[in-house]
Amino acid sequence: MEDKQAYFEDEVFKTKDMKKTVKRFIASMGKQKARLIIVMLSVASYTFFTIIAPLYSARVVDLIWNTIKENAGSAAVFRITWDNAGRRIFMLLLLYLAAAGFYTLQNFLMSSFAEKLNLQLRNEISEKLQRLPLSFYDRRQPGEIMSRVTNDLDKMSEALQTGLIRLFVAAGTIIGSVIMMLSFSVLLTLIFLVFMAFSLTLTNIVSRKTLKYAAERQRYVGKMNGLIEESYSGRMIIKAFNYEKQSSQRIHSAAEELARASEKTDFLMNAVNPSIRFVNRCGMVIIVAIGGLMLLDGRLSSGKLQAFFQYVNQAGEPITEMSFMINTMQSALASVERVYEFLDEEEISEDSEGLRDINAQGNVSFNNVKFGYFPDKILMKDISFEARRGQKIAIVGSTGAGKTTLVNLLMRFYEVNGGSIMLDGTDTKKISRAALRSNFGMVLQDTWLFEGTIAENIAYGKPEATREEIVRAAKAARADFFIRTLPHGYDTLLCNDAENISVGQRQLLTIARVMLCNPAMLILDEATSSVDTRTEMEIGRAMNALMQNRTSFVIAHRLSTIVDADLILVMKNGDVIEQGTHSKLLKANGAYAELYNSQFA
Repeated sequence: MEDKQAYFEDEVFKTKDMKKTVKRFIASMGKQKARLIIVMLSVASYTFFTIIAPLYSARVVDLIWNTIKENAGSAAVFRITWDNAGRRIFMLLLLYLAAAGFYTLQNFLMSSFAEKLNLQLRNEISEKLQRLPLSFYDRRQPGEIMSRVTNDLDKMSEALQTGLIRLFVAAGTIIGSVIMMLSFSVLLTLIFLVFMAFSLTLTNIVSRKTLKYAAERQRYVGKMNGLIEESYSGRMIIKAFNYEKQSSQRIHSAAEELARASEKTDFLMNAVNPSIRFVNRCGMVIIVAIGGLMLLDGRLSSGKLQAFFQYVNQAGEPITEMSFMINTMQSALASVERVYEFLDEEEISEDSEGLRDINAQGNVSFNNVKFGYFPDKILMKDISFEARRGQKIAIVGSTGAGKTTLVNLLMRFYEVNGGSIMLDGTDTKKISRAALRSNFGMVLQDTWLFEGTIAENIAYGKPEATREEIVRAAKAARADFFIRTLPHGYDTLLCNDAENISVGQRQLLTIARVMLCNPAMLILDEATSSVDTRTEMEIGRAMNALMQNRTSFVIAHRLSTIVDADLILVMKNGDVIEQGTHSKLLKANGAYAELYNSQFA
């Protein structure tokens, strides 16, 4: 638990290299720098008018008070006219209006600045996601990536809109107010600073405690979200095994832990301000007493005394908030730093200039291919085979044997460490990735459908397809019948992971998607594993028609589906240990024969 606590305090709330992060953050502003400069000028103007207004008010109050004293001994009626005080009061009003105007302007511009910068970084992340290799996703949890796109950027935006403005305003106001206070009375200013130092020390202590409990609350929030997501996604399994009570208890326990952590955090955050204000009020009582004596002695005028108290209020509140504002900015910088770490991840090497496009015929050969997810751990040591146009290549083996890795290499999702993969006599490294992949159609065991209509899902690889082409592909995949039984047919909206249709029907739609694209080569990864036997037979007939004159790579666990393959590759621990036709491999009485006989024993 201590390790997790340290992680949240170090990783979530602290930067590793603040100077570097700040420099890069400033560089990221780009076109937004002009807007930020205007914001800073507005902050400076607001601070200037905020500091000047109490000073000017001292003169106005002294003028009015002196005028009242002069008229007190005579029968004249005291009146405020434009000439004697009205003009100065009006000028004071203008000073406060100017401060209010610049305050509104800086907040409006900062809000716009923060959201535009947020949008810019979101776009950079979106583009980055398309340039990252599959190996990046292999070692990352989806939640971690989502955190970069949402939580970290939201925290940055919130800190920019509130924390940064408040920090600059507070710094300027404190410095200006203290200078003005010193010009009125050094003694009263020293008393104020002593109490503020005590307040600041108390604030720092509470701030560190709050940071600790905030980190703990953040951890429990993550735990709570994980349990809720697990309970939702696994609701059928939970019900099937009568695990509702235990699942509910786990969520209740996590909720209680979160409540306790939130209680501690909220208490400190809500209790610190009254405590600090109490300390400040004690200081103000002493300042009032001494200031009153100075007023009676004539060492301080009434106008200056009231102005001094305005400066006390202006400087006191920001001082007590400084620690919290600094922690907020540190946490925001830590979020920005994690975003930059994501943007600095190693990308897929760009296709070099001069790479050719290709309309493949379907002749594929692996020549002494070597590959490993890590350079020092080679998985495939020496794979060689040849597939001619129109052939059906079956890839079999136990789980983890490397079957999916083999087809991923074929489509250049990963780059080989040695040897070459040839397509129609051309090394795939000399073909652009987009051109290479446009010649393949993939049907995976795990279906993927996005939120949209059935027609849009079928046309995913060919958005310009007409409705007639979509229907033709659906009929070829034996999906047309069930689509027409749905309330809105091809315009039925799929949502929530397409749970309004069965798993087998989802598989039929993914098959129809490939049929619509009409690729030169096919990759089928247990494409019929989720359908019933009769549907499998219908899809098999459709697939046989689709495979005519097309090279097909079929990953299969049920060997009955690939006995007619032109070439069967038997894989184990990343290598091809046998290859040949079904009859040839059975006669060899090796690994394939053992696997086949085990399924039909």
